Amino acid sequence: MDRFDAMKAFVRVVESGSFTKAAETLHMSRTSVTQLIQQLEVRLRVKLLNRTTRKVNVTADGAAYYDRAVRLLADLDDLETGLPNASSLPKGLLRVDVPAPLATLILVPALPAFYARYPDIQLDMGASDRKVDLIGENVDCVVRGGEFTDQSLVARHVGDLALGVYAAASYLERAGTPAHPAELQDSEHRIVSFRWSRSGKPFPYALKRDGESVRVQGRHALAIDDGNAYLAAALAGLGVLWLPEYMARAAVARGDLVQLFQDWHIDPMPLYLAFPENRHVSKKLRVFIDWVTELMAQHAPVQA
Repeated sequence: MDRFDAMKAFVRVVESGSFTKAAETLHMSRTSVTQLIQQLEVRLRVKLLNRTTRKVNVTADGAAYYDRAVRLLADLDDLETGLPNASSLPKGLLRVDVPAPLATLILVPALPAFYARYPDIQLDMGASDRKVDLIGENVDCVVRGGEFTDQSLVARHVGDLALGVYAAASYLERAGTPAHPAELQDSEHRIVSFRWSRSGKPFPYALKRDGESVRVQGRHALAIDDGNAYLAAALAGLGVLWLPEYMARAAVARGDLVQLFQDWHIDPMPLYLAFPENRHVSKKLRVFIDWVTELMAQHAPVQA
C-alpha cells in the first residue's frame, strides 16, 4: 500500500461523501479506492469510515485523521514547490469553473500570458453558470456573479461588473424605443430574464435616477440560465435585457445592440471567486486567484 495514495483516497472519500465520486476524481476504480481505505484502516487499527448502502460517514477517529491528512498533503505540496533547488513555479492540475461569457471574452484570451508565467499549471476549466458542488466534483474554485451567500465557501470579491439595459435594433424597430423604464411594463414590450441557478429565480435589477427608482417586472418572453444563450437571445431580438457591459460591448460597436436608459444608474454586479473553507489554498490556487484578481482590476475593478 502506498500510504500517500491511501491518504489522498481517504481525503477524497470524506470530501465527496462517496467512494464512487472519489474514484472518478482520482481516475481510479472504485475497487482500488475501497482497497486503499481498507488497507489504511488495517494499518492504523482504527475504523475511519462508517459505510451504509446510502452514504459514507466519517468516524471520530476518521475526522481527526482527516484534519491531519489534509494539512500533511498540503505541506507536501508546498514542500515540493519550495525546495531551493526545485522549480519555484507552482505546478499541477487546477480545476475551476467560471461563467461562460467571462471565459470566452476575458479569461481565455488572457491565458497565454498566464501560461507564460506558470507553464507547469494544468487548468481544467468548466465554463458554465450552473451551481457547482466544489467538494463532490473536486473543483478547486469557482467564479460567480451576483451576491454570494454560501457560508460553506470562502468568497473573495474580485470585481464589479457594470450593467446596462440593451435591446437589438431589430426589436426596437418592431416594438419601439422606450424613453422611460416604466414603459417596459407595457404589453408591447418583452423582457428576457436571466434565471440564476443558485435561486432558480430571475434577478430584478433596479434602475435609479435623481432619487427615482424603477424595478422592472415586465412580461418575460424567455428566461435563460446560461450567459452565452442570454446574449444570443438579445441578438435574436427576443426582448429587452440587462447585460454586463463587457458582454454587450462588441455587439453595440457593430450596431447589433442598442443601450437604453443611459442616463439611469444600475448598481454593478459583484463578482466573486470562491473555494471550500476547509481546503488548503495551494500555491497553484493562490497564483490563479491573484491572476483573476489582476485581470478583473483591468476589466471590472471593485468599486469603493
